[in-house]
Amino acid sequence: VGLDAAGKTTILYKLKLGEIVTTIPTIGFNVETVEYKNICFTVWDVGGQDKIRPLWRHYFQNTQGLIFVVDSNDRERVQESADELQKMLQEDELRDAVLLVFANKQDMPNAMAVSELTDKLGLQTLRSRT
Repeated sequence: VGLDAAGKTTILYKLKLGEIVTTIPTIGFNVETVEYKNICFTVWDVGGQDKIRPLWRHYFQNTQGLIFVVDSNDRERVQESADELQKMLQEDELRDAVLLVFANKQDMPNAMAVSELTDKLGLQTLRSRT
């Protein structure tokens, strides 16, 4: 999950197919089974537009891991990303889920460094989450 245009669908198909594919904004979701280093997992790629974010919670049941994708180049919406992440992590169904924050678009010239994103997303406070 993550805000719209963060690169969620591109990452999914890079993992599944090993190549970059052309994507369009996701309305609804994509679901794929991905095998990576002999581990098979089901990935739900859920659209990130603000109007459909309230639907994210319907995908949380039985979630074992959460990949939160952030556009490292989108300084204007990093606080919005932080707010959505914090809100999501308050959901009871995600209390046992492992979290991976994927700092996407690091190749862009004005991308925030991982340390800056860590600070702006408040990730230090998540270490103690139970």
